[in-house]
Amino acid sequence: MAETTTDRSAGARTSPMDAVRQHLAGWSAAQKTLAIIGAAVLALGGYALYHFMSQPSMAPVYTGLAPEDSSEIVEQLRADGVPYELASGGSTVLVPEEQVYEARIQAASAGLPASTRGGYGLLDDMGVTSSDFQQTATYKRALEGELASTVEGFSSVQTAAVILSLPEETVFSDAQQDATASIFMDPAPGTVITDNQVQSVIQLVSGAVDGLQPQNVAVVDADGGMLAAVGDSPSGSGAGAAAEYEERVAESVQAMLDTVVGRGNSTVAVTADVNPESAERLEETFEAPDEVPALRESSSSENYTGTGGGAAGVLGPDNIAVPGGGDGEGTYTAETEELENAINKVTETTTVPAGALNSQSISVAVDEGAAAGLDMPVLTAMVTDAAGLSDERGDALNVSIVPFSTADAEAAEEALAEAEAQAAAEAEREQFQQILTSAIIAGVLLLLLLAALLILRRRKKQEAEELEDLGESYPYEALGAPPAAAAEQPGAIPPPPAGAAALPPSDHGPAGDDGGAADPGDEESVQRRAELNALAAQDPERMAEHLRALMDEEAAKA
Repeated sequence: MAETTTDRSAGARTSPMDAVRQHLAGWSAAQKTLAIIGAAVLALGGYALYHFMSQPSMAPVYTGLAPEDSSEIVEQLRADGVPYELASGGSTVLVPEEQVYEARIQAASAGLPASTRGGYGLLDDMGVTSSDFQQTATYKRALEGELASTVEGFSSVQTAAVILSLPEETVFSDAQQDATASIFMDPAPGTVITDNQVQSVIQLVSGAVDGLQPQNVAVVDADGGMLAAVGDSPSGSGAGAAAEYEERVAESVQAMLDTVVGRGNSTVAVTADVNPESAERLEETFEAPDEVPALRESSSSENYTGTGGGAAGVLGPDNIAVPGGGDGEGTYTAETEELENAINKVTETTTVPAGALNSQSISVAVDEGAAAGLDMPVLTAMVTDAAGLSDERGDALNVSIVPFSTADAEAAEEALAEAEAQAAAEAEREQFQQILTSAIIAGVLLLLLLAALLILRRRKKQEAEELEDLGESYPYEALGAPPAAAAEQPGAIPPPPAGAAALPPSDHGPAGDDGGAADPGDEESVQRRAELNALAAQDPERMAEHLRALMDEEAAKA
């Protein structure tokens, strides 16, 4: 009996790890599998969350770098232990946002970025023995580098390059050629270079180069698109001006028609003849002012009187001279007057830019279903005024009422119905997935709850079995003692509750005195077990304290 008690006492003092192992050993294979899956999911989720939260916010420290500069800056960052990332094909270096300025200072102290495409810094390296060709070429490279750096200052431009063609100066003006320039621009990610920005770049470059006219500048983008061609006016090409004008007029007329006949019941087509060339026109007008005194005035007179020769005859009928008097004397008088009057002179010089409208034609089609009840002359007058048509230019307008095709509308309705069906199916699929996910989660939680209940039940069963074993192994003389005696003895078991049958004195002495063991089938053992269960149900905490005290005493005796 003592040996059994000793084993029970040692089991009661098991470590928490041993208790966990005992509980895990009682799990089924399904419970263990669910526990492993749950632990793996929690571990992966925690790692992903930690990895995401630990990633620093990156910011560019340099952009538009040459490959050699990127390599040197990366080596510098590695030496300093600064994490980095490369973007835009290696031309952009990213570092943690809080280390951007420090990385720039470190790179600048190391002389990075070192490579350069030009700039006026090239002139500092020129020696006194440089030839005229070297000086001219270096100056051209320096000017191109400065212009490219300036163009890259635009927010929508990531990379720029400028190539200049500067002809040699000559004393013969007829042989002097015009300077030209070519500009390459790569737009920044997510941006578009607008026409206004292209014209700004053209004006910037042409104004910085002596003798370079804006129409002699060509601009291309990274995709090979022509943004501006040589020969175009500063305001853009004639084709671009025509397209812009046609779009503006069409939008204006279409907006008016949508209000009158409804959206989708009309269409507008505009064709504009735009002058693609710029010109200058000189006009001079002369007008005589009224009641204005002459600027200068001069007069002269001449008188002559004398004799000699025959007397001068007098013209008679039919212009035949008739002899006059016989004395032969005559007189001569002449007067001359010169006036210089003021004349108004008006000189007008008119510059006709490219894109001037020569003529336009507009065609308007209205659906016959929507045109019912419309006054066509009124509608024609409205379109004429909205488009700014002029008979002097020879503008043309055609307004027609025709039946519109419904094929596109039907196709759109079918596409809309199909899209709605797909959206409904997708919504049902998502709802089913949500329900399935909720069911899986509920099932997992139910399995965990069942596992917890099974563990709790098994634990209670083990505790009950331990109590039964203790009731059979330990003496119960203290249970029949009076309350005062039981209270005086530390660690003694209190008397049974009211209503419980009193225990008869035990015929056996302390455990191990007679070397016998309690018979589980004996009526006395059954009665003791029942009384012990009743006492444990009334005051389990106190019962547990007394049981621990008895276990300690038996362990000490053993």
